[in-house]
Amino acid sequence: MNPRLHLFFFLLISASGFSQQYAFEYWHDGRIILDSGDTLKGQLKYNMQNDIVELQASNKLETYTARKIVTFEIFDVTTKRYRKFYTLPYALNGQYKAPVFFELIEEGKITLLAREALETRSYSSYYTYGAYTRIVLVNKFFFLKEDGSIISFSGKKNDIIELMGSKGELVQKYMKEQKIDFDKKYDVGRTVEYYNSLFKR
Repeated sequence: MNPRLHLFFFLLISASGFSQQYAFEYWHDGRIILDSGDTLKGQLKYNMQNDIVELQASNKLETYTARKIVTFEIFDVTTKRYRKFYTLPYALNGQYKAPVFFELIEEGKITLLAREALETRSYSSYYTYGAYTRIVLVNKFFFLKEDGSIISFSGKKNDIIELMGSKGELVQKYMKEQKIDFDKKYDVGRTVEYYNSLFKR
């Protein structure tokens, strides 16, 4: 390949890696319900790495930790969707339980929750005959069971099929027909929605 084309494709790949914008970088219309029972409305910016929410309202900027928040919701300007988050006690990284934010993706017999994280991933490039890295936003999935326990989901299809017990075969068929992508949180949400619907028939 022409060396100039090599450079062009390398710059194209690099630009795409750095130009991505994430929802947590923006301000969104939303509201917070505090543990005191108060409801606050304004522009919200959330941070799931540190479990804090910033609120801009009445020309003031306030910051609230997960310990003070019961729930908050936003209209995400990047996806044009309403998103809802809850504070639940959970032991991250094997630590003691503490209040952390979870996004509610799908609610029912099994409730699907998610937490965002940034990861650096390596990729191979056919055009540059080399490798490059980029920071990507990933979703860590969790299941809230009927007994109130929260279990981490590995992201593997076999694990979700096993979790769904006698309905696993039907769910597996659904995932195949719908071409479910487990890297997409709303695809995983559709799978859980389908599973929950099996109990309403």
